[in-house]
Amino acid sequence: MTPSADTRPSATGPTIAGVAGLLSRPRIIATACMVVLVACGWAYLLTAALWQGASGPGGFFDAICRAVPIGATGSIESILLVAAMWVAMTLAMMLPTAGPMILTYAEIAETAQRKGKSIVSPHVLIAGYLTVWLGFAGLATLVQLCVTLLAAQPGMLALAAPAGALLFLLAGLYQFSALKQACLRACQRPFSFFFLNWTDRPRGVFALGARQGLYCLGCCWAMMLLMFAAGSMNPLWMAVLGIVMMAEKMTKSPHLSRATGVAFAAAGLTILAVWGWQR
Repeated sequence: MTPSADTRPSATGPTIAGVAGLLSRPRIIATACMVVLVACGWAYLLTAALWQGASGPGGFFDAICRAVPIGATGSIESILLVAAMWVAMTLAMMLPTAGPMILTYAEIAETAQRKGKSIVSPHVLIAGYLTVWLGFAGLATLVQLCVTLLAAQPGMLALAAPAGALLFLLAGLYQFSALKQACLRACQRPFSFFFLNWTDRPRGVFALGARQGLYCLGCCWAMMLLMFAAGSMNPLWMAVLGIVMMAEKMTKSPHLSRATGVAFAAAGLTILAVWGWQR
């Protein structure tokens, strides 16, 4: 006897239930969101670098080892191009460094969800975090437009080397500052931060993400400014800085931060010495 339509097992039900179960897990949501956003940022940056890259067998390596020239004419198109560059850099460089923080929140939220407590999606936390860094991207856009227009004035290009050296010295000295170390400790200990400030209100979770974004900004702003010295949209330099910032947040020892500070300061002094010798 053929089973009726009402009694025949359906494959759609378990499939939908399985997908719904996956989407209800905060860690999966947080991981997927980070992967997509970071991939979008790096895809834009690498596409722009390769578009401007040299042809031939070494074209790819040439493209990822140098900065992409970004003109600043003051036009709407120029402003949007520079803004898109800084937004992509924010997604590509800063979201990976925030990974431990975001996943810590997702793990706590998942535990609370299993206990029947209400939680807020990690998307809200990520939105709060990115709001801070997108604000930084907006300020960096204005700075780059002003610097580029200023560099077009006669004689200003001669100051590029000492200005870059000063940025490296600033980044190096900041690594030893009390503010840097305080922000770094807050980034390194996300569990205690969320445990002490836990909330199940969307506005509160957004505020937690923004606070973590401010800690991250206080930790990394000086290194992000090095993009002006190394050349904006230099994919290789972005990858190196991103790895350094991530390693800082994943280690509890201050030795890496101090060693990086020494390296930045040494690079700045070297640039100044070479510039002075050439003059």
